[in-house]
Amino acid sequence: MPPGNAEAMVHYEDTIRNKVAFERIAPHISSSLGRRLQQIFGPHPIAVWGSRDSAANRAKYDRMNDGDEILIVEGETIRLLGRIAGKLISLPLSAELWKNIRGDTRGGWNLVYFIANPREIDLPFAKFCPLFGFKENLQLRGFTSIAKERLETFYSQYDDLYSILIRLKKGDRIQELPEKEDYRPAPVRDEELTPPAERELSDHVKMQWLLSKMGRQAGQTVWVPKNDQQRIISEYDFEEFPESFSPGLDTEAKYVENIDVVWKEQYRIDAAFEIENSTSIYSGLPGFAEPTMVATTTFEPMFISSPSEPPHRVPKPPPTTDFLLLMK
Repeated sequence: MPPGNAEAMVHYEDTIRNKVAFERIAPHISSSLGRRLQQIFGPHPIAVWGSRDSAANRAKYDRMNDGDEILIVEGETIRLLGRIAGKLISLPLSAELWKNIRGDTRGGWNLVYFIANPREIDLPFAKFCPLFGFKENLQLRGFTSIAKERLETFYSQYDDLYSILIRLKKGDRIQELPEKEDYRPAPVRDEELTPPAERELSDHVKMQWLLSKMGRQAGQTVWVPKNDQQRIISEYDFEEFPESFSPGLDTEAKYVENIDVVWKEQYRIDAAFEIENSTSIYSGLPGFAEPTMVATTTFEPMFISSPSEPPHRVPKPPPTTDFLLLMK
C-alpha cells in the first residue's frame, strides 16, 4: 500500500478496520464460497482486501491459497497480518466495496481476498525483512509474494509469524524451535493411569461443558478431545464441535487436540484449559508442555481448572525442564 495514498487508506478503513457484512458480499459470490465464509466467520463481519488485476498481480494471486499468511504494508510499516480465508476475481464485488475516489478509470481491485484473524501490527518493515533473508532496505513494489524456499527456512526455525512480530515490536527475545532430538514428550504420571471414579468423571464432564458453554457465549469455536465429545453431546445435547481440530493452525493438532477444552478460531487458539479433579494441579501442567515446547512463541492463555480444596494446591514441583519452561 503506497504511503500517504488517501484512496487506499479510505478503503483500508472501510473494509479492513470496519469490515464488511456478509449480506453485502453474498450476492457477488458462489454458494460454496458463501458457506465457507459463514463457517469461518459466523455472524461476524469480514475483513476484505483487493488488488489491481494486472498480469503480474494475477500470477501471484493464482498462487495464493487458503490459510496463507498475508501482510498489508504501508510504506515502511507493516499495518496488518492475517490469513487468507478465501478469494475470488470479481469486478461486481470490487465495485460494491471500493470506489475510485480520485476518478481513476483503470477499473477496480478485482483480485479480492477475505482475511481471517486480521491483527494490526504497526511494526517497521525493516524488522521483518531479516527473518526471511531480505535486506532491511527492501522496497516493495505492489502485490508481492515470498518464495517457498524462504518460507520453509523461516518455519524450520520458528513456529508462528504473528507471535514473532509481536515479540519484535515489544523488543523481546525471539526463541527458535528446539532441535528435534532435544524434544521429549511429557512423562505420563502414574496417577493419570488410574481410572477416575464415576462421580469424579461426571465432575470433569460438567466442567468441560461449562467451559465449552462459556466459549460459545464468547463467540468461540470450542473443542474437547474426541473421546469426550460423545458424553457431552449425549448429556447436554450439544452438537457444535467441529469435525476436525486444526485446519490451518501452525501448531500440529496432535500436540493440542487432547487438551481438555480449547477455545479456537479457524487459524488460532485463544485459550486452553486442563481440568484436574482427583489429582494435584501439577499433573495438568505436562499437558501444556508439548504445545509450549513445539510452539515456543505461543502465548495464548493456558488455565488449570481445579477445586480450591486440598489436594489441589500446587505442590513444590520437581525440577523438570517442562515445568520450568511453563513457569518462567
